[in-house]
Amino acid sequence: MSTPSSSPTPMSYKSTPNRSVSVPGVTFVHRQLGPADGVPLILLNHLSAVLDNWDPRVVDGLAARRPVVTFDNRGVGASGGSTPDTIEAMARDTVLFIRALGYDRVDLLGLSMGGFIAQVIAAEEPDLVRKLILAGTGPAGGPGIDKVTGLTVKDTIKAVLARKDPKQYLFFTGTAGGRRAAHAFLDRLKERADDRDKAISLSSFRAQLKAIHHWSRQAPAELSRIHQPVLVVNGESDRMVPSVNSTDLAARLPQGELEPLYPDAGHGGIFQHHDRFVPRALEFLEP
Repeated sequence: MSTPSSSPTPMSYKSTPNRSVSVPGVTFVHRQLGPADGVPLILLNHLSAVLDNWDPRVVDGLAARRPVVTFDNRGVGASGGSTPDTIEAMARDTVLFIRALGYDRVDLLGLSMGGFIAQVIAAEEPDLVRKLILAGTGPAGGPGIDKVTGLTVKDTIKAVLARKDPKQYLFFTGTAGGRRAAHAFLDRLKERADDRDKAISLSSFRAQLKAIHHWSRQAPAELSRIHQPVLVVNGESDRMVPSVNSTDLAARLPQGELEPLYPDAGHGGIFQHHDRFVPRALEFLEP
């Protein structure tokens, strides 16, 4: 069993203090919460996201029974260094961070771009990763992933003109239910009032977009290298990483399992349906 560098105290995500851990060349900022015992669950974030973009209902729900760690990768938010422009380099940095905390066995929850990173880590470091949850993500070369940059720019401009958060368009459907879920999610992200993270810089955002574009143009991934149990989840109407990628992942992974796609939900399906996702994730992560 892995032993954390310091035992986290159970608390809510909105009051969990920021911590830092350093390796040569970079200091990673992170938050830890949940019980001290058990295999840690490392959360890998989506495009442009920092610590405060994780839904507190998801983090608190998981941390009720699991040690949970969220972090900013190199150059993102309050972490130091320059953001890499490849998914593979981001994966290497994530491994550095995990080992700097003293962990030798972890579970991974990767959302969107974080799911790309999780796939690389699972394939390259099989002894480090026990189980994976891949949410709103897809394999290298997956259909529609090359549209992320154009879609992000288009919906960001639309949001600015409408004085709304881009995630309302990028993460949720345009139905009445989707709009309600978006507003509730965005309100939850504001619950933390103190010691909030820094927003991502424009240069880091551009580096992430370049990494995603390169991932989308790679030859179809050889997923047979990933032998760990994998739970694949998504909304049925994901525009960012089309939902067909989730079905493809589950079918091609040797131990892939597809959770029924969440209805009237898009890229932020695990946030919109946190009441379904959290119990299912905890069940999957049981030893």
